[in-house]
Amino acid sequence: MEFKELFKQFSQPGVVEYISIRRKRAEPVEVVDHIMSIENKGLEGDRYKNQGGPRQVTLIQGEHVDTIAAFLNREAIDPSLLRRNIVVRGLNLLALKEKQFKIGDALLEHSGDCHPCSRMEENLGKGGYNAMRGLGGITARVINGGMIRTGDMVVPI
Repeated sequence: MEFKELFKQFSQPGVVEYISIRRKRAEPVEVVDHIMSIENKGLEGDRYKNQGGPRQVTLIQGEHVDTIAAFLNREAIDPSLLRRNIVVRGLNLLALKEKQFKIGDALLEHSGDCHPCSRMEENLGKGGYNAMRGLGGITARVINGGMIRTGDMVVPI
């Protein structure tokens, strides 16, 4: 099988296990069980909701949240500390590069990597930034808006 075909193969869809928005810079995130995504802007109420920018939604893998916790010698960490909008489990988000994907009623498109910021040292403690390097997730644009709910499937197009 050629690589072009391998890039289209997914063993299963992902599942949304957490959603949050950040209304203002440096304030705590607000955890929600559903959120409206708005075409070419982002998530309703989120500070990154903007016209046409590439960082409209941030996503991270639940498995990477677990790995970050392990690097910090903890059993678990609260996903709100990572300040990402959506935690997805069961799908390698990096495999969505240059792809569109459905989450609930919304259609999103991968727009880049989401690197950790220096705030991770404050949120996670000493070594938090390095624990998260390479595991920060992805950013996405909203192509078609719609409701996104905890428990929704994440399906590559």
